[in-house]
Amino acid sequence: MGNREEKADLLQMLPEELADLVVGLGQPAYRARQVFSWLHRGASFEEMTDLPRDLRARLVEIARAGSLEMACEETAPDGAAKLAFRTEDGRVVESVLIPHGRRTTVCVSSQIGCAFACRFCATGEQGLVRNLAAGEIVEQVVRVQARWRPNRVSNVVFMGMGEPLANYEAVVRAVRLLNRPGGLHVGARRIAISTCGLPEQMRRLAEEGLQVALAVSLHAATDELRDELVPINKRHPISEVIAAARHFSRRTGRKIAFQYVVAPGLNDTQEQARRLVAIARGLPYMVNLIPRNPTVGSESPDADAAARFARLLRKLGAEVSVRRSRGAEVLGACGQLRTRLAGQKSAGRAEARPAKRVQQRDDVAATCPRRRRSRRQGPRRRAL
Repeated sequence: MGNREEKADLLQMLPEELADLVVGLGQPAYRARQVFSWLHRGASFEEMTDLPRDLRARLVEIARAGSLEMACEETAPDGAAKLAFRTEDGRVVESVLIPHGRRTTVCVSSQIGCAFACRFCATGEQGLVRNLAAGEIVEQVVRVQARWRPNRVSNVVFMGMGEPLANYEAVVRAVRLLNRPGGLHVGARRIAISTCGLPEQMRRLAEEGLQVALAVSLHAATDELRDELVPINKRHPISEVIAAARHFSRRTGRKIAFQYVVAPGLNDTQEQARRLVAIARGLPYMVNLIPRNPTVGSESPDADAAARFARLLRKLGAEVSVRRSRGAEVLGACGQLRTRLAGQKSAGRAEARPAKRVQQRDDVAATCPRRRRSRRQGPRRRAL
């Protein structure tokens, strides 16, 4: 097991699995708790100083503590940060740090690319490359947490690249790892999993005994329109998705979040509002309106349209929130930074319109394409 690719990624392992490993190496089981704690602080084996030296040396030989390498890190003026990691097979995966008062949220990716081609999603334009392993998902949070000390990551949302429920086993394992005491210990109720609407997996998730939140990317209230915006709707129409959401809510007691990207003149009509409220009647829910982020060839976010649609929904009795756009200067929407780093045609157009006041770490400047700085910009603050 000397080659790196043959080594076990310990970030994939639950404490009881680590216990089996260390016992097999002739060590007491309690060493597993120490290893688990160190791993989730982003430590290398050499830094695990309360472990015996011979155990550390053995772990170096047979295992690894993560596999991601930093490819790019940028921080926007509003404090949101986009991080791009390079995997062992040379792919790029994105994470976003979103600080808000005392709450610090990390948005993680669950796949490299995505197969579902939702109309508003930059990742969907890239196609699916592969699923991420649970350790690669967890490591995104570990790496962000290591850069955000002494602040603590309080929330994790599976709303980055990929469809989380299409990578079901790895995502559920990642949730359990993130939630475990002794590690990052993110509360289950502070973890949200997004889906474009996979009813079978939604029902299965309801039986896992996890108090996670479920967010359904709805984007339209009629099958005719949703077929265009979310192509999986042709296989799983709105009625199936809503039925699965009702099952999840009944089993977990959790409110369902309906995510809804507002495209002015397309899905923000009075008829769409009326149908949305009708199909969700009797279900504990909230509509989370999202001003459209710019992707290839699209317009800039339209917060006014989202506010108008929010008023329509509230008049009909819906609970509504309007998401504040964060991180636009660092291509914060999922898939945008990967698209640029991959050198796709869309990246050239994005860089023709340099964003202002983007901060970059010097050690990743060679990977993050430089952008012009505004003369009115003050001194750079330290990124993360």
